[in-house]
Amino acid sequence: MFEIGRVCVKIAGRDAGKRCVIVDVLDKNNVMIDGDCRRRKCGVRHLEATRQVISLSKGASNSEVVSALKQAGFDVKEKQSKIKADKTEKPRRARKTKINAGKTKKTQEESNSKKTI
Repeated sequence: MFEIGRVCVKIAGRDAGKRCVIVDVLDKNNVMIDGDCRRRKCGVRHLEATRQVISLSKGASNSEVVSALKQAGFDVKEKQSKIKADKTEKPRRARKTKINAGKTKKTQEESNSKKTI
């Protein structure tokens, strides 16, 4: 029932309700899925198999799975890589050592004013 290329619907977890395709059969209870959900190992109890079977090779890449699903007539949301925004470097704080750990810097005027009293 659960063979490579079988289109399924995820029925449990945060990807529940999303379509996926079996990419690899790991053992009798676990399969590797990919498609509209995240590519990951999944228990067969969390999947509901459909009648559709797509021709895929074992361990097919995400782009191959997405193109096969589109050819079969399914709407698939494209995954986009996260591009990190350019961060400007912030000035670093001076490290506190054991010598000045509890002390705050005093200006020369403050220290002189206490001496004159």
